[in-house]
Amino acid sequence: MYVLKTAVALLLAAPAFAAEGAPAPAALIAHEWGTFTSVAGDDGNPVPWSPLAGPSDLPCFVLHGLQRKFEVGPSLVRMETPVLYFYTPRPMTLSVKVAFPQGRITEWYPQTGAGTPAQDVYSQIAWNPVELLPGDDPAFPTGKAASHYYAARNTDASSLRIGQQDEKMIFYRGVGSFSPPVRPAFASDGRLEVRNAGSEPIPAMILFENRSGKIGYRFIPHLDDRSARVDTPELTGDLETLRANLASTLVEFGLYPKEAAAMIETWRDSWFEEGMRVFYIVPRAKVDSLLPLAIQPAPTGISRVFVGRIEILSPAMRETIETALTTGDVPQLQKYGRFLDPFLEMINRNFAPIQSPAAASFLRSRYNAVAPSCAQ
Repeated sequence: MYVLKTAVALLLAAPAFAAEGAPAPAALIAHEWGTFTSVAGDDGNPVPWSPLAGPSDLPCFVLHGLQRKFEVGPSLVRMETPVLYFYTPRPMTLSVKVAFPQGRITEWYPQTGAGTPAQDVYSQIAWNPVELLPGDDPAFPTGKAASHYYAARNTDASSLRIGQQDEKMIFYRGVGSFSPPVRPAFASDGRLEVRNAGSEPIPAMILFENRSGKIGYRFIPHLDDRSARVDTPELTGDLETLRANLASTLVEFGLYPKEAAAMIETWRDSWFEEGMRVFYIVPRAKVDSLLPLAIQPAPTGISRVFVGRIEILSPAMRETIETALTTGDVPQLQKYGRFLDPFLEMINRNFAPIQSPAAASFLRSRYNAVAPSCAQ
């Protein structure tokens, strides 16, 4: 089992700050967290899916470069909620640029400083100038509906301003065409085989399952260039313990405690919803190659902590979905959210479900969502 470092070790390894989020004089610290979400096929390889299907979970003021799934189409990876925080003791002006050579930027906030990127440059995005305003407490924008977006603001980072827009962080999202380094697939013995197909070791992984509200999880040891077989977890776990372990892991790999708490709160519902998935810490070298980041003036320290999330269609889930399709159990189908469609693609290869009218109507209704508007 993967053993987390103790809090004492974490404190000894951390940079010397007067307080969390308070750098030494004249320092500029940048921290980033985000997720890469994908769906594994029966062989463990990623399958195309529609990551922008369904209603948006973002506030109405977030900017959209592409009009939802109609312009994006199926992709292998949803790059979700990367957020950049900056810590500085004095006001300063930055330029920030993120490239995504194997993907496209789809949403962001604040504005880039130069308007919406042209259609042919969605593979990169730049904010310039970015004014850092430590100690300021401006009114940040809000929408009419609740959103987990706001949880990302609960840190000690400096407020920032781009044009006339104030925020606590720089936010962006995208879709990608790259293959994740982790490949989970069920072996003939019923265990899950997790293979590292990348060039760097995977430092930490968790196999998680939520089946009808009962949850279980297993920590998977450090995985180098090999594979590991893991028993499916017993459904006797509790979420509070899992969240605490996750927070410790995120801090171990570079986040401040408030940033780790904000990340987990942002994904409080989605990460632990119905289904089976593998979470893993994306190697830092992989993050830097997928998302080259340029900040001027250069920070004295940068931490980038990304969590990979891979959805898995387990044998139990397959049976449950097949039954729901034939009986019209729409509430059960709804539990799988945006991942239902790729699961159906895998199921329909070997199973021709007799869909009830209720199930058929529900599946048709999933394709009419649009991005929210603050004018509504």
